[in-house]
Amino acid sequence: MRILNASPGFSMPLSEEETKDFLTTRILNVHLATVNENGHANVHPAWYYYDRSNDKIYVQTSKQSKKYKKYYLKKNENIYFCIDDPNPPYKGVSGRGTVSVSEDFNFNGPIVEKILIRYMRNLEHAMAQGLLDLHKKGQYVVLEISPKYYSTWDFSKQ
Repeated sequence: MRILNASPGFSMPLSEEETKDFLTTRILNVHLATVNENGHANVHPAWYYYDRSNDKIYVQTSKQSKKYKKYYLKKNENIYFCIDDPNPPYKGVSGRGTVSVSEDFNFNGPIVEKILIRYMRNLEHAMAQGLLDLHKKGQYVVLEISPKYYSTWDFSKQ
């Protein structure tokens, strides 16, 4: 895992273990940056699941979403991401990686469930049930992000 200091002189970077802990314990949105067909940047907030064992970030998205429907991610596998806590002391993780899109229902199912449990706390929640129903109807794909590096900051270490 390659970790860079995002704010030299202002904050310290997170260690590898702190980065993994931040990505797994904080319930925050990931902001994905893609480029559209006109070369314009787009930022998409989303729920995510981070798998510590393989250092991958997973995001579920609708097949109707622009980032999928317009094939931004299929035409350009590069993606930037940012997950940050807006409350002091500021802390966060951003970076660049490559993304692949999975339409495999069996692969996606367990990931979708992990994302829903992470944000809804259980699969019995009405919203979780609605999203699971859409997954069962084949309305979702899963984005698998393979980070090239992490740029981190932790202002509590000043």
